[in-house]
This record gives sequence, structure tokens and C-alpha cells, in this order.
Amino acid sequence: MKKALSEASQLLARVHPLILTLSVLSTVGMNLLANKSIDTGLTWLALDCGILLSWLAFLSMDVATHCYGPRAATVVSLAALALNLVMVAVFFVASIIPGVWGESFVEGSEAVINTALDHTFGGTWFIILGSSIAYAVSAVLNNFLNWGIGERVGDHGFGTFALRSYVSTFVAQFTDNITFALIVSRTFFGWTMLQCVTCAITGAVLELVFEVFFSPIGYRISRRILRGQEAALAAEAR
Repeated sequence: MKKALSEASQLLARVHPLILTLSVLSTVGMNLLANKSIDTGLTWLALDCGILLSWLAFLSMDVATHCYGPRAATVVSLAALALNLVMVAVFFVASIIPGVWGESFVEGSEAVINTALDHTFGGTWFIILGSSIAYAVSAVLNNFLNWGIGERVGDHGFGTFALRSYVSTFVAQFTDNITFALIVSRTFFGWTMLQCVTCAITGAVLELVFEVFFSPIGYRISRRILRGQEAALAAEAR
């Protein structure tokens, strides 16, 4: 255990601070935003506002895998998940501290709104558990699938970066969505298998659209990181 923690610490030390920051920010943010559902107007499509940041978590994984390998990317993802759980604990403590949220000052509805805000930030144990398991599983899958594709096709510029990212993102996002749906939506809310699969696929497609749109930025970040690594190695060699 001590050896594993030491290796994880060494891997984290290699990762660019920007990637660590984006991973933690997106993980914490998407889990908080997931409390708000999106009214799509379609009974078979269930989405939440977590989709606004979930793509960033996976794009950060793709950049980390491209620059540091799948083990380092996985350590980053799990570290972000651990910090998210710390923030979940902080939000829970805030929710049980006596007091009033600023947005609850609506005449006649203060108690109802304040309680609703406490529950939003306090979280629900089975949703937190389901999202944590789904994220951990999908992160490992995304990172090693991305790396495996890279080993097959090589590094030939943005085209191969995009191929690796798009395939791994869609598969991992589907896995994330279906795992969460089976653990939480089907068990606690009575969803059918058709609803679980349909929402997992459509959610993965929409998240992939974000990845396609922002992947050029991820590629530029990865190239800058790799150039920095090459410059550091050249300086050490002199």
C-alpha cells in the first residue's frame, strides 16, 4: 500500500498543473451540476447539467494519457475523484450547519427553499456512490483504451489524437452512463433497461459532440506539454 501510494505520488508530480486543475474542477463541477435536470421535451431522453463539464473531465484524461500514459492519467482521475468526495463531505457539513442560504429569502417560502438547497448540496448517498463507481470504471476504461488505440495507430498529429479521443470518449462515456443508470436509476427510480440503454447512448453521443468541438484545444495543450518535456530532456542532456 505504501509503495503504491509512493508511485501514485510520483506519477502525479509529473503531470502538468493545468491538467490536474482541469480534472479536479470538472469532476467537482459536473457532480454538483448533475443536481439539475435538463428539460429536453422528450420522455425517453434524460439529461442533467453535469454534461456541461463531463466532456472536460474526459478530455483532460485524453491529454494526460497522450502525454504521460494511462497509469498516470488514471492516477489523476482517481485523485480528482478523491478530492470530489472531500468536497462532497464539505458540502454535506455546510448543509447541516444551522443557517439560511441567500437564495431562500422569498417571502412565505424561506423554509422550503432553504431545505431544498440543503438537500441539493448535501447530496444523496446512493447517487454519490453510483456516480463515483461509474466515474472510476469509465476513467480506467477511457485511459487504457485511448492508450491502446495509440499503440496501434501511432502518433501522426491531430488526426490520430482525435481518433483516440473520440473512440475512447464514446465508449467510456457510455460505460459511465449505463453503470450509473443500472446502479441508481434502475435500482432506486425503477427505470426500464430500455430507458437505461437509450439514455446512456444519447448521453454519450452528446458528450462526444462536446469532445469533437473542444478536442483541437486539447491537442494544442498536449503538444505544448510534450514540447516542454522535450526541452527539459534536452536541457538535462547538455
